[in-house]
This record gives sequence, C-alpha cells and structure tokens, in this order.
Amino acid sequence: MSDSAPAAPAGPLVIDVWCELQCPDCRTALDDVRALRARYGDRVDLRLRHFPLEKHRHAFAAAQAAEEAFEQGQGWPYVEAVLGKVEDLDRAGEPFLVETARELGLDAEEFDTALVDGRHILIVDADQAEGKAIGVTGTPTYVVGDERLDGGKSQEGLRERVEEIADRLLAASGQGA
Repeated sequence: MSDSAPAAPAGPLVIDVWCELQCPDCRTALDDVRALRARYGDRVDLRLRHFPLEKHRHAFAAAQAAEEAFEQGQGWPYVEAVLGKVEDLDRAGEPFLVETARELGLDAEEFDTALVDGRHILIVDADQAEGKAIGVTGTPTYVVGDERLDGGKSQEGLRERVEEIADRLLAASGQGA
C-alpha cells in the first residue's frame, strides 16, 4: 500500500453523556441530547454513562434498568421515559422502572429479574469508577474528545460548547460539520 492511499474512515465521534436517571438536570439535558442527535446523526455516537448519585436512592437501580433496556434494544427511549418522570421514580422506585419497561413494550419480567440478580451492576460500577477517575462530580457531564463539560453546575451554553468541540474534532477527522 502506498503512502497516498486514503486512510480508512474513522468511526463516529464518541460523546460520553454522564447521567443519573433520577436527576432533574439530566431531564433538562435531554433537549440537548436530542438536538445533538439531530445535528450529527451517525457521525456522533452519544453514549450513556452512569453516574448515580448517593442523594437519589433509586438512581443505582435506574442505571441497571437502563442497561437492561439497552440490552433489549430500547436504551435511549427507556432513558428518556424515565427521565421524563423523575418525580414518579422518586415516589415509586423499582416498580416504576419495571412499569416503564412494560409501557415501552419491553420484557418487564426480565427487567424485574435483572434488578434482582444484579446482572448489570458491574457496568454501572465501572462507569461510576471511571467517572470519578476523570473528575466527574455531578450530572449531566459531557466528555467530548479530551474535554469534560460539567452541566451539573450550569447548562447555560453547554450544548453550544459541545457542538463547538464536536465540529472541531469532526473537521479534523475529515467528517466535517
């Protein structure tokens, strides 16, 4: 192969969204996530990363339930449904998580089993540990390239900053805006 051969196209730009499903600020950030999806399509891979906060007693179970939803092919719709009703999660806890799965046509019995057997705990623990290691302290927090943007402190101008970084990184990789 010669040096002038085109490089294989890079995969999508990864944007990690550190989120907690009992967090009202993360519910507000859903509009930003939707806008980023609409703007970038498959050029960007928005990855949910779990960062359950101790102050929300159902957040750890919600993170495990979200992993089960991803396993069943409906991760983001499930995340959006749960975040849309954080008050219901506050009140009802795990039964709300299972009922939300049922409403979305997912296998609710499997959700219930997953919450009991803890099959997704290691994923949630690993996300939380990685988040702590890179300095995540609150949610939502975005990591775009090597830059961490903390939306837990303020979401004002956050989407614009994420887009600015994403545009720069995509242009550098030849995927343009």
